[in-house]
Amino acid sequence: MGLWQISADTLAGSRFVVSPLAEATACLKALERATAAHPGEHAWLDAHLPAYRRLLAAEPVTALTVRAALGRTWNADYLTPTPTPDGDLRFEDELTEIRRTPAADVRAHLTQSLDGPLPAELHRDDLAERTADLLQWIWTHTVLPYWPRRRRIIEADIVARTAQLGQGGWAAALDGMRPGMRWLGDGRLQINTHDYPTRQLTATRLMFVPVTMRQTWVSWEDTARHAVVYPCSGTLADADRTVVPEALGALLGPARATVLVLLDSPKSTTQLVALTGQGLGSVGRHLKVLLDAGLAGRRRAGRSVLYYRTAVGEVLVNAVRGG
Repeated sequence: MGLWQISADTLAGSRFVVSPLAEATACLKALERATAAHPGEHAWLDAHLPAYRRLLAAEPVTALTVRAALGRTWNADYLTPTPTPDGDLRFEDELTEIRRTPAADVRAHLTQSLDGPLPAELHRDDLAERTADLLQWIWTHTVLPYWPRRRRIIEADIVARTAQLGQGGWAAALDGMRPGMRWLGDGRLQINTHDYPTRQLTATRLMFVPVTMRQTWVSWEDTARHAVVYPCSGTLADADRTVVPEALGALLGPARATVLVLLDSPKSTTQLVALTGQGLGSVGRHLKVLLDAGLAGRRRAGRSVLYYRTAVGEVLVNAVRGG
């Protein structure tokens, strides 16, 4: 199995990171594979796949580059640079790292991802620029219009993972983060089920990078930085498609109705703030009204207080949905 042996100092210094480039790359993977994990992704794919295919049909070298970069079992390293752990990452700054990859390195990475020789059409020096231009198009046309909402979903996932870490340790936070990933204890993190050599993570920066698409990969920058890119939990990833019934919005007000609909699974106030974009004070007031009305309940989980829909709340939501 693929194991990372992580030192105590590395583990203690690990952090969650929001990476716009990782989100765009996850969207590239979804578009190239034409795969969707849930109805919200299907709607997004239907909206953007035709334009993506037209773009690549007009740029056959770029199309061939992307297919090679996604590889058979491994992404080309230049396509998935490891984020820096400090500061607020900007898409343009992250993309610059791809653009400045030396041409010889790009060809070497593509050869590795293909596990074989490069097609003759890819023996050229502009492949990094072509890849970056495609990611710029994906960011501008398929991510940026939704980015404020997606960022809130990503931040809500980070809140949930951090709470799991505080309540149940690394096993609770990391198990199931991506397929085949498990915390085995004693500093051992199973990254996948492949038979890869164990990597020693000592004196490195370890990052966990959530994305809203159902895509995942790992990356590292020599020994300085390692990252695990993983999909947000299903209930959060589909939250930007939350539909508030019109009748419920009229009864409770759209903002309060949105909070009630999101309580289909227990959530903290911090998660609700991230998912709704409402202020902490507003969410708190809505929860108080819902609690007083018997539509919501609350329970403590470790240091967190989680809110959920009561049976009465379920009846109300289902009634206005016609269910």
